[in-house]
Amino acid sequence: MNTAKVLDLHTARQEDELKRFQELIRKAADKFAESLADMLFSDKTMSLQDISNYIQENKQSFLGEVLTRVVQTKYADYLEQKKAVCPCCKRTVRKQGDFSREVDTLQGTSEITRPYFYCRDCKYGFFPLDEVIGLSERRKQYDLQSLAAEFLAEMPFERASELFEKTTNVSFTDSRMHSLFASFAGQATLEDVLPSRAEIESRINQVKGRKKQRPILVVASDGANVKIRPVGGRNEQRGAGKYREAKGFRFYLLNGDQILQVASWHQKEPAEKLADDLKKGAERVPRDKVRVCLIADGDHTLWKAMTEAFPGAREVLDYYHVREYIHAVAEAYYADDPDKALHWVESTMTRLSLKGGVSHVIGGLKRMQPQSEDVKEQIRRTITYLSNNKGRLNYRGARVGGYPIGSGGIESANKFICHARLKLSGAWWLVPNCNNMLKLRCAIVNGTFDELFAKYVTREQAKRFAKNA
Repeated sequence: MNTAKVLDLHTARQEDELKRFQELIRKAADKFAESLADMLFSDKTMSLQDISNYIQENKQSFLGEVLTRVVQTKYADYLEQKKAVCPCCKRTVRKQGDFSREVDTLQGTSEITRPYFYCRDCKYGFFPLDEVIGLSERRKQYDLQSLAAEFLAEMPFERASELFEKTTNVSFTDSRMHSLFASFAGQATLEDVLPSRAEIESRINQVKGRKKQRPILVVASDGANVKIRPVGGRNEQRGAGKYREAKGFRFYLLNGDQILQVASWHQKEPAEKLADDLKKGAERVPRDKVRVCLIADGDHTLWKAMTEAFPGAREVLDYYHVREYIHAVAEAYYADDPDKALHWVESTMTRLSLKGGVSHVIGGLKRMQPQSEDVKEQIRRTITYLSNNKGRLNYRGARVGGYPIGSGGIESANKFICHARLKLSGAWWLVPNCNNMLKLRCAIVNGTFDELFAKYVTREQAKRFAKNA
């Protein structure tokens, strides 16, 4: 048979399949129209919202039927299979029968019937169509799971479940959301959550530096208090929960007055683990394309982690933390003269802003004659704080170079990543659940959520194959 005839037969077959598909969809549409009859011919006055809600409640059966017919038409060859190759031993095996499954998607409930094959040598059963269309073992398919994960990342599980059903007309209980959360977020790693090196470079290329200089990439670190509860069963006495710090970092670019998000990562973990995570994040930054500025408060562990990850970068101690220390000294030392205290604060901060000014400020603090042990201790703490951060206080030079002097970028990340979800009223977290939620929220902020979920799907499919093999 020549090529032209083969093409003619192929086209004719496609036309026949299209006609059959159209007829099936018309029948499904007729059923949907019938389901709206009570509303259409009711004497009751209905608002636009009432009509919309009525259609929303009834459309699932129609759309579910459409999805079923699309699968049947698009994958007719798989549904007609009599033989298949075993994925384990590559032997050809015969069909054992056809089996149906009801699955829930964003379109509603669909019934999918497909052939089943079993390899007696490997003792392995499989549905070829399941692998092709990426069918989840759960009744709720991956489109629903992905949406549910985004819901629960923003609000308590119970409320997420309620709004999910209200939005999609598909029930997803809070207990099933908990199960999804544990399996999805529990598999996520730092490498999954952070943008790739290529993506970070792409974001850098969107920003122009000042006066043809390379753009500034700010690396900021800080800790955010989260509510941690002790380990124990629901009916066991666990004791009181406590606030603990989830330390994290944020990479962002300065684009004029705007901040362009690059990467965020927060976890409740030891300081040495944060240092390792920062190094992994640093490996994804093309250092030749940016000027890196490190910024944090006076936490020694944070500075050690940042300078090891980004050696040679510009270091800036958060201006507002320094000002708090200076204010504390002024309020204690000049307690009886608020005007003199304010004047001393302003003149001291001005001296600190100059290169080398920190030595003059420390000398002046040492010459003070405190009248009480409390004031003396406050001065001592401030001297230590400034001495440990001498090379990070040239604020005038930082401003000239276009570098930031405040850690507002990481403090705002603490709020919209950590506090907004993990400090909700009544919410207390086990450490693993706290870290899993932080992974999810960081992925959403980083723009890597879809990629993270795609990797989860791949892992779930691989686990199913390993389990059945």
